[in-house]
Amino acid sequence: MKTSTIKMLGLSGLLMMSVLFLSKAQTPASPPKTAEGTINGAEITVNYSSPGVKGREIFGGLVPLGKVWRAGANEATLFETSKDIKVAGESLPAGKYSFFIIPNEGSSTFIFNKQTGQWGTQYDESQDALRVNVPSQETSSLTENLTYEIHDDGMLVKWEYGQAKVGIE
Repeated sequence: MKTSTIKMLGLSGLLMMSVLFLSKAQTPASPPKTAEGTINGAEITVNYSSPGVKGREIFGGLVPLGKVWRAGANEATLFETSKDIKVAGESLPAGKYSFFIIPNEGSSTFIFNKQTGQWGTQYDESQDALRVNVPSQETSSLTENLTYEIHDDGMLVKWEYGQAKVGIE
């Protein structure tokens, strides 16, 4: 009887370890995330894949300054608004857009592109619906994973030691 109990406990422990290992193995390197909020009655949703810093230099390293960046990982980041809005004072009609960024020191260009559903590295400038320049800045605290936040007055993007916010009304 003792032998079968010990075998059962050993088998249970092995099964639990296997489940833990498999669950960790299935975690994507850049997990999907969603940021949601309402600005002046418009429902705003950002769907993106959230890569981690993982000890790397991000801006000026992994993400070159002055070049179009997919603003996430994997599929292109998707920005959706339920109503017409103004982004940095410029009109953006209701709809879905791929979102890209051209990061620079002190400012960045936020790009809302009409082409959606593509892999993040597929960018066609002729499909741009809107480009706006926004101030960007360094922060003193590390943001390990790329993060989008929808606030009452705009959208904040932060990763590593950088962040940029665009006003939305």
